[in-house]
Amino acid sequence: MAGRITKSEQQLKPDPRYGDKVLAKFINCVMHDGKKAVAQRCVYAALDDMQARIDKEKPENVPATTIEAFHQAIDNAKPNVEVRSKRVGGANYQVPMPVTQRRRQSLGFRWIILAARGEKGKPISKRLGKELFDAARGEGKAVTTREQTHRMAEANKAFSHFAW
Repeated sequence: MAGRITKSEQQLKPDPRYGDKVLAKFINCVMHDGKKAVAQRCVYAALDDMQARIDKEKPENVPATTIEAFHQAIDNAKPNVEVRSKRVGGANYQVPMPVTQRRRQSLGFRWIILAARGEKGKPISKRLGKELFDAARGEGKAVTTREQTHRMAEANKAFSHFAW
């Protein structure tokens, strides 16, 4: 049965280093083939790399602590609206629709992880750290994807009356 509600949010334990549930969910999204220890090592190395960049560059719009910068990166990558395809009278319309909080978070996670995996040549922890740092500053591929989604929703605002 699709779309049924599970207890995954209540069963999710906070991550061991920072005690944060959002970070634990992010680690689960990074994980491949059930290898959680590998995913944890990659994410923590990315956060350490991010902390080193924060200490070195000291950007003004990024928080000083890693976990706050991580949350800011996720917030900067979350979309508010998305376009969904609706078939009305034989024509397909791209209808802008608001995004639920849960889907916003999962899209933000997905875009950051896909942007990090799309870059080649460096270890995943370095790529993930760079993408998280860029997203915290409001730059990077994940934030660009979010802006493109918002731009497309704005362009198709005329079809918003089809959202039912």
